[in-house]
Amino acid sequence: MLKSILVLITLSLFLGTAAWLFFIWAVKKGSFDDIERPKYRMLEDDDEAGVPDHYNNKEKGQPKK
Repeated sequence: MLKSILVLITLSLFLGTAAWLFFIWAVKKGSFDDIERPKYRMLEDDDEAGVPDHYNNKEKGQPKK
């Protein structure tokens, strides 16, 4: 029983250290630099986003071929 407890403690310390190192790596990579920007990105006015190219032809009013 003592042996299984020691194995579980060692395993939990290893997993905790691995999670901490992964978090430190993510912070250094810049994953948490700007957490407010993505929720406002959908509110930006992109006039030509998602509009097919042939709708932007204003010369003749007809789709491009």
